[in-house]
Amino acid sequence: MRARPWLRTAVLVAGCAPAAGLAWAAARGQLGANPVETLTHGTGDWALRFLLASLAVTPLRRLSGWHGIVAQRRALGLFAFGYACAHFAIWSLLDHGLDPAEMAEDVVKRPYVTVGFAAFVLLVPLAVTSTRNWIRRLGRRWTALHRLVYASACLAILHYLWLVKADLRTPLLYGAVLAVLFAARWLPARRTRRGGRIPPAAGCGQPSADPGRPSPG
Repeated sequence: MRARPWLRTAVLVAGCAPAAGLAWAAARGQLGANPVETLTHGTGDWALRFLLASLAVTPLRRLSGWHGIVAQRRALGLFAFGYACAHFAIWSLLDHGLDPAEMAEDVVKRPYVTVGFAAFVLLVPLAVTSTRNWIRRLGRRWTALHRLVYASACLAILHYLWLVKADLRTPLLYGAVLAVLFAARWLPARRTRRGGRIPPAAGCGQPSADPGRPSPG
């Protein structure tokens, strides 16, 4: 089942709206006392939200039977990567002036930066290989590669947890959401394996495995 045009439009609007909101606030000087921090946190928050949204697609399909949502998994994953790129760019350019030595020192010395950088690095090959052409080229290895999305999500939440230090409610909420998504994927997969079939796995930004229909993952 192909995605309906209104759904594609809704995902596109939802993906662009946070960036537009941040740009509008920046243009009007409404980013608060520390604009760089506001932009850094804003882009990081939305990167994590879209990453979790992409992981929620398969459980939502299984629970609701709404197969049209599967076609939007790739868009959600790419929005997550886009905001992660913006997050990284703000940190590297506005915080460190693109100084490689200073950036490397920050990654090495601050654990929350270390895990955040690792989460971003893991997303890069997933975004690059998110096309149908790469699915064909990698075959079964593509599925194994795109399981890295779970490691990236865990590291992103740990990055958030170590960053805030005091008020842990928000990162813990994201962690609970990820735990539920893990369970929603692991339990059906376990039952399927017992039945003798190996289920496909969904990665960040996963398009349809077959160009003619949505992936069942």
